[in-house]
Amino acid sequence: MENTIVGVNLAEYVIQVCVFTNKKVRSNTEMTPSEFIDFLANPKSLTIVFEECGTSNYWKQKAIYLGHDARLISAKLVSAVRQNQKTDSNDALGIVQAALLPDITFISGKSIEQQKLQSIMRLRELCVKQKTATGNQITSLLLEFNLRVSSRNGGLKGAVNPPWKKLKTGYRLNSGRR
Repeated sequence: MENTIVGVNLAEYVIQVCVFTNKKVRSNTEMTPSEFIDFLANPKSLTIVFEECGTSNYWKQKAIYLGHDARLISAKLVSAVRQNQKTDSNDALGIVQAALLPDITFISGKSIEQQKLQSIMRLRELCVKQKTATGNQITSLLLEFNLRVSSRNGGLKGAVNPPWKKLKTGYRLNSGRR
């Protein structure tokens, strides 16, 4: 019986594909994403193992859609198994070797819905961080004019509105007219 395991290392612009069949490496080649899609379109069902990274969920979903048994494996496990230097071809071979270990636990990955929800949550976290950073920046800029922000006096909004009207720096603000 022929059991084919394909170890896939997903780099930024290329995809390294190591094909392992009958206890032997058959090929370890570099492909473009479009060539890899053509490879996945192969009607023969394969066990394809991806090292977990930013794009691995997308490629796992593609492989499953095209009828393959796709799995994700921990990057830490691959780095522990990998021999020699860190190259794309050694990583792809390390993915195959790690997948062949007994009692290996694969990572479940995310569904498209989970990826969408995670994207929304990350964007929200970014907005909250930016809002906090902007508030802190304005607070420190106001301190340069000896204007203090106090939650008792309406917080940042209370600190900004009235004092700008009273601010006397000796500098004339340009009103836009010449």
